[in-house]
Formats: sequence, structure tokens, C-alpha cells
Amino acid sequence: MPRLLDLDSRGELSAAHVRLVAQALGKSERTVWRWLAAARKDHRLARVEAPHFTVTTEIRRLLALWGGNASRVHAELVQRAADDPNAPAVPSLSTLHRAIRRDLTRGERAGLKSGEAARRAHDVFGQRPPTHRNAAWEGDHKHVPVEVDVEGELATPWVTWFIDCATKAITGVAVTAHAPSRDAVLASLRIAITRSEPFGPVGGLPGQIRVDRGKEFLCATVTAAMGALAVPVTDLPAYSPHLKGSIEALNDAVEEMFLVSLPRYSGRQKLTGGRLADPDAPPLTYEAFVGLLLDWVTWWNTLHRPAALNGQTPLQAWQADATPLTDVSAGQLATFALEDDGRTYTISTSGVRWRRRDYLAPWMNGRTGTKVSVRHLPHHDDTIEVFDAATGRHLGSAFLAAAASREQIRSVQAARTAAARRLKADLKAAEKLRRRRFEASTTAAPPRPLVSPTSAQAEEELGAAAQTDRRALARPDLVPHGPAPDTWARPRPPRTPTRDEDQADDR
Repeated sequence: MPRLLDLDSRGELSAAHVRLVAQALGKSERTVWRWLAAARKDHRLARVEAPHFTVTTEIRRLLALWGGNASRVHAELVQRAADDPNAPAVPSLSTLHRAIRRDLTRGERAGLKSGEAARRAHDVFGQRPPTHRNAAWEGDHKHVPVEVDVEGELATPWVTWFIDCATKAITGVAVTAHAPSRDAVLASLRIAITRSEPFGPVGGLPGQIRVDRGKEFLCATVTAAMGALAVPVTDLPAYSPHLKGSIEALNDAVEEMFLVSLPRYSGRQKLTGGRLADPDAPPLTYEAFVGLLLDWVTWWNTLHRPAALNGQTPLQAWQADATPLTDVSAGQLATFALEDDGRTYTISTSGVRWRRRDYLAPWMNGRTGTKVSVRHLPHHDDTIEVFDAATGRHLGSAFLAAAASREQIRSVQAARTAAARRLKADLKAAEKLRRRRFEASTTAAPPRPLVSPTSAQAEEELGAAAQTDRRALARPDLVPHGPAPDTWARPRPPRTPTRDEDQADDR
């Protein structure tokens, strides 16, 4: 209409203009002329909407009160109008339904009925731009809905894992039979960073790690361990799964593609009355479940082909990415994720006394009286890491003496025996050095000490011997050879071939 009015005001409007607009809009020419007449008269450029009932704030609140039930909202409005003569007129139920569909989006209607999660399901989310491997990891806990046998009791394990956002490769996994704590996070991070089996060569140091405000992920131990490696831990807003879509997709995939097939899966189909088809199904042992889960992780990294990778497996996408990796040395990993109580201990004949228990190691032999410090992985007191208290140098690991295996005890004994043998050899060598030896005398003269040749003298003598012709020194006629014993095998003289054999060779 503005264009037609402009042409009309300049006196340039023609029927051809009206016909062109009508064809473009799919309307008749009479309709366009009618619109033009209304615009000239009322200066109206759009259609006048007829008055209709709209959804107000009060209607929205009533919908939330009755769980999105429009019929109950209508009944509430009718009851209020009956109690209050001054109340506004109540529309019909069909009018209320049309107003709700027109004024409220699908997400708003779902949210008023079922809450925020239902509303969020109708939102749109953008995707982060593609990056390179190890640019960002995402981590999360997954409560496994499968009952497994943990030392005779049924329990539902937890999985703590990390995924590389660019290649969709699982970098590290840790499984616990109970609710996870910071030790599960640290164990999973440690195996992810080391790039060791069963997840290698995937791993290394990431550029950042994204988590959703989990107290285990943001505890002082985890942030300090990653901060020492200059890796920031980004805490995303709580209950925002769309901000870490890679790990959330992995949580859904493991349940749909693996956990649903295991015995005693809590989400399996039920019979009438909620009864299970096989309530007495034997559960997996904890060890068997962990083994199956690690096999699935291997399948995911090496055989699965996510749609986002254009036909590649996560491992292939990882290996095709030429981005340099940052590895951590063994010395740095020795202190990674370990807690230090700040106290100093002394190595005694029983080892290191820590938390009223003794810890041993083969390298402790000969170190009694040394002042050391102890670091340990949270909630894991079967082994500790021992450091020199003065220099901070890592001395080695130590195991709990009360729970030591036969092989560990033998290693301590073998180290002690080896140290004794080395000392014995050194003492014997010292005794030889302590003895004074004299040269042989052929005339009456004072004894002369026998001095061992120096290295230079030995090299000179060996060089002179190398230049001497050994054949000139040989004296075969000095001691004549005797007859050979009868038991010796004597060589046979060569046999002359016959004439027939010669002719056969010629052929």
C-alpha cells in the first residue's frame, strides 16, 4: 500500500500497477482497489483486527495452577463470575482454547503444564564452532541404571568420564560402586592425560574443561591439580545440559546403545501392574560390568561413526587432526591429583608411619632416618607417594605393609639382599686394595712395591702387541705333534667320479 499511495499521490498510478500487485499477492484486482480506497480514506495500511479475547497474566497463572488444563481454567473463571457480578465476561471454552493456541507458544504451554524441562525442549540452541582436538573437554557423572553385584550386595555404579568435544573421543573413564567423589574425577583425569591404555593414543592436556558446577569437579583438589598444569576448569550454570552437549549426548548414547541390554536394567519393559518379566535375573558382578563398559568405550572410540564426524570414527578423527599434543612428564604426574597434609615423617625400620599404619617400599632400604613428606590420592590409602622433605624430590611409591602381597614383600627382601651383596663386593674389593704386593727379586735388594699399570701404560702395551706379527712368534717345531687318537674322526679322501656319473653331469 505505501508504494501504491506514493504512485497515486504523484498521479502515476495505473491499472497496470494494481494488476501487478494483485498477481504478486495472489489476490484479485478488485481486492487491491478496495485496499487502496480504504488507505485513501482512513490512512490505514494494514488490516484492522477484530476485537478478540487474549490471554492475560491471570489466565497464565491459572493455567499453571491447573497444570495447563484449559477446561479447569474456564470452570474457575465461570465460578469467579458467579461469585462477583463485577467480574469481566467469561469467554466460551472454544474461545479460550483459541486464545491459548494463538497467544502462547508451544514451549510456554508445555512449561505451564510440565515445568521448565518441558519448556526447554521447544527451545532452539546454536552449536559451538568446530575446533581442534584437545581444545575443550567436557566431564560429567553418569548414574548407571543397572544393578550389579558388589561383594554380595546389589548396587548401581557411577561412571565418571571425559570426552573431547572436537573428535567425540572418550579420553578417560573411572567407575565407582558408590556415589563418586573427587577421587573418581582425579582418576579419570589422570588416565586421560597420560594417554595410556585402554584409551591411548587419545589424551594429553586439554585447553579447558567444562563441567556443570559439580562439587566433585570444582573441589580444591581438582582445581589445584589442573591449575598446576595451566588448564582452566569452566563451571557452567547448573542444570544447563545444552551448554555441554557432547557429554550429555554421550550419557544418552551409553544408555540407549549399551546399558539397556544388560541384566537388571531398571528401565526395561514391565508387565501388567508394573511387574518385571524376570525379577530374579542374575546380576553382573562389578568386575564384569567394568570390563563390559571398557569394551564399549573401546568400540565407541574405534568402530562407532558419529554423524558429526562425516563417516570417521573418533580415533580416526583424532589421528587425522594435526594439532600438536601436550604431554605431561612422569615426574609431573607423580604429584598430579595428590593431597599433602603438610607434615614431615621419618623413615624407620618399619617404613613410613602414616595414619597409624606402616608403608613399605624396596627403595627404602638404607634410608632409615630420612625426613620425608607424604602425598596420597583422596580416598585411596593402599599406596602413597613419598618425597624428600628437604628437596621435594620424588623418592617413590610405598604400599600398605598390612595388606602387602607376597610379591611386594619379596621385592623388599630382594632389594635388601641386593644391597648386602653390593656392600660385600665393595668390602672385598677394598681388602684387595689394602694389601701391599712386591715385585719378585733375583738379587739381594730392598723389596719394591708392585704397582699396577696405569690405563695409559696398558693402552701403550696393547698397541705394541697389536703391531707385532703373531706368525713370527709361532714355534710349531718346538713341540712336535703326536699321533691323533683312534677315537678321532679322520677326513675321507675325495672319491673319483665314474664315467657314467660324468656323462650324467654333462646331460
